[in-house]
This record gives sequence, structure tokens and C-alpha cells, in this order.
Amino acid sequence: MSTSVHDAAPVAPSRLRWLKATIGAFNANKTSWLGLAIVLAVIIAAALAPVIAPHDPLEQDILSRLQPPHDDFYLGTDYFGRDILSRLLYGARISLVIGIASTAIAMVAGSLVGILAGYYGGRFDVVVMQAMDILLAFPSLILGLILVAMLGPSMENITIAIALTSIPSFARIARAPTIAVKERDYIGAGRALAFSDARIMAGHILPNIFPEILVMASLWLASAIRTEASLAFIGLGVKPPTATWGGMIREGFENILDSYWLVLAPSLAILVVVFALNVLGDGLRDAIDPKLKGER
Repeated sequence: MSTSVHDAAPVAPSRLRWLKATIGAFNANKTSWLGLAIVLAVIIAAALAPVIAPHDPLEQDILSRLQPPHDDFYLGTDYFGRDILSRLLYGARISLVIGIASTAIAMVAGSLVGILAGYYGGRFDVVVMQAMDILLAFPSLILGLILVAMLGPSMENITIAIALTSIPSFARIARAPTIAVKERDYIGAGRALAFSDARIMAGHILPNIFPEILVMASLWLASAIRTEASLAFIGLGVKPPTATWGGMIREGFENILDSYWLVLAPSLAILVVVFALNVLGDGLRDAIDPKLKGER
């Protein structure tokens, strides 16, 4: 019983300090609160899309095709007479699900690889990180394009492809602080008490490096959303008629000169969400800077 209390002792104060530092960093940089508010608003709007969408996103009305924004269709209609606002809301669900799922997979897998490489070091570290460097040599969009082309354009395959392109970056982010943390006195004390490697990595190293990983996740979520939109734009996204932001831009591109609203709404949606995630990541990074400078 005393051992479990001893395990928890370094973790809880660290989490409390990081929470206070995060609030302080957000207060110092007000745009971080704006980013958080935008991200939460988009998540809520996507979750409530079946309730708040004014029309069925798949319903076609040829008589209403290519109408500019007005009272019945607040953001206008597309080539098939479908309501752009409704498709935008449902498209947010696709972008967020793929972005969050791919980032979560990459975060778990990449962090595991990085922690193992940093903790054990030696030849294992060299081989693993060289493999990560090879993957990093490919631009994420090109690698994602190759993987989706091989696996096929489905929501699951796109998620896997984007996750695989992100794993090397998470591995590098997790490895560096692991190398530093494993030399701390409390890690040596854990070894002296015959703690298993898994217990040390999960109970002591991971909680101490998690803020850095979380910052990386917020930034890579923005990258994942951009990548998904890019794949959809070149025809390798979720198949029509399912609404996606990149697919909406692709469908409206041919009529962009006469019907600008076809691409304006999804383009602004991507811009705003990516901006919000970036400023949110900046706030989180400001919060962990003192820890990176040796506060821990």
C-alpha cells in the first residue's frame, strides 16, 4: 500500500503544477482562450449536426442548384442543389473524427516507440530512430497519398494512413525527454526498489513527458485535418456523396469564378480550425516551457 502512495506522489503535484501553468499561460496569451473556444465550438457544432443542420446534407434539389446565400440557404447551394451549411456541419464530423483518431493512434504508437528507444538506448535506439528518420524523409502528404492509394480511399484507411505519417514525429518528441527523465534520482530509486521497466516507464516517465506530447498532439491535429482535406481535394478522400471539407472544395472548384461560395465556406472552416489549433498549441507550449527549462 505504501508503495502505491509513493508512486502517485510525484505525479499528482506535477499535474497540478502543469494545470496552473496552463491557465497562467492562457491568461498571458489571450488568443489561446480564443483557440480553445473555437475548437470547442466546432466540436459541439459537429456533434449536434443532425439537430442544427437546416437541411439533409445529401438531399439534392436541381431547381435550387448554385444559389447564392439567402434566407433559405444561409451559405448557398452547390451544383446539385445541396445546402452548403448542412454539408459544412456534417463535413466537420468527418474532419474531426479522422483528425482526432489518426492523431490519437499516432500519439500512442509514436510515444511508445520514443519512450522505449529513449529508455533502453544503445543499438535498439539507433535502429528504431533510423527507421523513424526514413519515414520522416517523406513529406507527410506524399506518404499519406501513397498509403491511401495502396489501401483504398475509405475513412478507416485515411485515418491509418495519416496516423502512420505522424508516428515518427511523436517518437522523436517522446524520446528526447525520456533520455533526460530516466537519469533523475527517483528513476534510480525505482530501479533500486526492483520496479519493472514497464512500471517505471508508465508510472514515472510518461506522466513527466506527457505535456510535451500533448502539445505535439494539438499541432498535429491541425496537420491531420489539413492532410485529410488535401487528400479529399485530389480525389483520395472519403467517397462522395459524403460531405467533407476537402471534397466540397474539390466539387466547387470548377465553378469557383461564378459561384465563389462553393469553396469559400469550407476553405474558411479549414483556415479557422487550423488557426485555432495552432494558437491552442502555442498556449500549451508556453505552459510547459518552464518544465523544459528544468522546473520539473
